[in-house]
Amino acid sequence: LFRTHIASDGAVQKRTVEGILEQIELERNGETVDRSLLRSLLGMLSDLQVPDDMVQDLLDFKDKMDNVVQSCFARNEAFINAMKEAFETFINKRPNKPAELIAKYVDSKLRAGNKEATEEELERILDKIMIIFRFIHGKDVFEAFYKKDLAKRLLVGKSASVDAEKSMLSKLKHECGGAFTSKLEGMFKDMELSKDIMIQFKQYMQNQSEPSIIELNVNILTMGYWPSYTPMEVHLPSEMVKLQEVFKLFYLGKHSGRKLQWQPTLGHAVLKAEFKEGKRELQVSLFQTLVLLMFNEGEEFSMEEIRAATGIEEGELRRTLQSLACGKARVLNKNPRGKDVEDGDRFNFNNDFKHKLFRIKINQIQMKETVEEQVSTTERVFQDRQYQIDAAVVRIMKMRKTLSHNLLVSELYNQLKFPVKPGDLKKRIESLIDRDYMERDKETPNQYHYVA
Repeated sequence: LFRTHIASDGAVQKRTVEGILEQIELERNGETVDRSLLRSLLGMLSDLQVPDDMVQDLLDFKDKMDNVVQSCFARNEAFINAMKEAFETFINKRPNKPAELIAKYVDSKLRAGNKEATEEELERILDKIMIIFRFIHGKDVFEAFYKKDLAKRLLVGKSASVDAEKSMLSKLKHECGGAFTSKLEGMFKDMELSKDIMIQFKQYMQNQSEPSIIELNVNILTMGYWPSYTPMEVHLPSEMVKLQEVFKLFYLGKHSGRKLQWQPTLGHAVLKAEFKEGKRELQVSLFQTLVLLMFNEGEEFSMEEIRAATGIEEGELRRTLQSLACGKARVLNKNPRGKDVEDGDRFNFNNDFKHKLFRIKINQIQMKETVEEQVSTTERVFQDRQYQIDAAVVRIMKMRKTLSHNLLVSELYNQLKFPVKPGDLKKRIESLIDRDYMERDKETPNQYHYVA
């Protein structure tokens, strides 16, 4: 697995780390190197089910190996290079999944509420993550999941530190170039521009004859920079709809030719609520807001009634009701009791709700990744790869005009920045032939011609 090159008597010998560690036991603070960790990591990366703590295990394992190279081999260059090759080999045994888990690990460290590290410690952790990041081949998978998680942190206000976010962005830009981070940088730019727009909008609202009882805050997102969100039509209260129209008139009056599309999925609100114990403020998602506002009009509703009134899609509604009636902060009562929301369940306002805090966060549900989100992100990466393969084939053929299959595949491997199988390349070539971008030579089927 881990090949090292030891120069002795002019001869180069190859050994595995297992063989080396059987001869050399590194003793440090009374502890010996655990050779079983090497075996478990390889097995873990090859398993169909990759554990969520894989990244932390990798970081710990890398520290151990660095310690071996430092203490036993005085940071010999041959050993360092061999270790890099070994890490690159076994991390990519399972394509795509390690890149996804690294992105999620970064998200857990950059998310608000992460109190386990100071800014200096967080910076060191990010530097270590970048070392592991260099080894992965599917960097586009990392980018897709990182962008999705970054969007949630920015839009829901769950980022631990803007400085840490920009530091990570700088590391990615240094490692992969400006093209890799251009959309991520665009997301930060959108957030800054949105703040300026909201200052202008508040001044605009002060001049309105009918001041609103709702304080609206809007983030204007450039569609190309952010993850794509499925449009979802929900039934908003008339006050919200009216305020949206006011903002629309204000914004389009300043920027003609643009189109606004409201995305309620990551909207959030602060609701003032009155319980027996006293007044509280609830920090909730927009979907949670729509559900809770129904209890101003009635005492008890079934899940079907709530769905009809709010227009929230069934899967999202179940998650929303579960967070309000089955979580730690149960502002709703569910009948019958249980951890899951079932058809026919009925809900009523929990007037006896108690909590030591004045402002209670119940919108953590928005930060959790759903199975649908994971699948759609993976599918989007796969689709983007197909487009990139098609573009690369057309670009090469347009320049070369005529090329054999083997030479075309060889050039594609040089140009593509993600791992791809020969069979997948063959499918994309066949697809381009069917669409008349290129054609087979009539006498030599293994030869392709570009169709102008």
